[in-house]
Amino acid sequence: MKLFACLLLLVGIGGWSGAPATATEFKTLVVMSYEEHNPWVKEIREGIESVLGAVSELTYFYMNTKVDPAGGRHQAEAAYALYHKLQPHGVIVADDDAQALFVVPFLKNQVSTPIMFNGVNAHAAHYGFPAANVSGILERAHVRESLAFIKQLVPAIQTACVIANDVPAGVALRAQVEAEHESYPVKLQAIHLVHSVRRLEALAQTVRTTCDTIFTDSLAGIVDSDAHPLTGGEVLNVLRTFYPGPILGGNRYLVEQGAWAAVVKTGQEQGETSAEMLLQAMRGRPVAEMPIQSNTRGQRVINLTALESHGIVPRPIILKGATLVRQHP
Repeated sequence: MKLFACLLLLVGIGGWSGAPATATEFKTLVVMSYEEHNPWVKEIREGIESVLGAVSELTYFYMNTKVDPAGGRHQAEAAYALYHKLQPHGVIVADDDAQALFVVPFLKNQVSTPIMFNGVNAHAAHYGFPAANVSGILERAHVRESLAFIKQLVPAIQTACVIANDVPAGVALRAQVEAEHESYPVKLQAIHLVHSVRRLEALAQTVRTTCDTIFTDSLAGIVDSDAHPLTGGEVLNVLRTFYPGPILGGNRYLVEQGAWAAVVKTGQEQGETSAEMLLQAMRGRPVAEMPIQSNTRGQRVINLTALESHGIVPRPIILKGATLVRQHP
């Protein structure tokens, strides 16, 4: 009964959006963990459409777990109902929440449809991946590379801290940093997972006195004093009110929103790779033959507005090959 109830509710659920129907080779359902206008989601969608846009009818479903974590299970049930309604040739599922709430309970080893994930921060084995019908691409932050990059811009940096939201993506980032920090070009002082602005502000004295630089990622969803989830840019604004030093961001949009620089991962790579793998599967290649991948492309990005405001003039050699952006108002 729950499944049929979800089918009836689909029309009223804001998470479902379909591309215009065209005479295409395949039908693909894309389930995103986060909301439609999330910058990371937009990047992933660009990557998917660069591969499948001409060969597959794409239907998107947004679980909105950044802004409504409590509604995730209900949205997963609705996504499963949509899966049955569409009967797609393949499914792409983005980020950790959708794996835990949608793929694992409803699709993994239970349907013959090929499933490709992207944006997964946890170890693949955490979800039982790979599975008979599941493969995809993991998401790993370029922390080491970002720290090396900021040392080129500010050579005096000797210590670093990491700040992220206390959600599965942040927990996975902590695990990554704990595993690799001995190879970093600076000393790791601390990893702070926070769930509220109040907790973030409580770190003010600690980070000012112990962290020469701060690497940030997965900030969206940290709540304000009214328990309202903030965007990553809004959280950065709070951090910048009490931390004057160099802030690094795991994604380009964080640099555009106020971080000084980074070697960023891209949603385009995540979407493109998962779409290429799914296309092979839909054309007959067994999923079992497709090993899980991890992102490899790093893009150096510099926030000129931030550097200029702190009187930093990079050497020309550092600017070569980097993407230069201006901070959004």
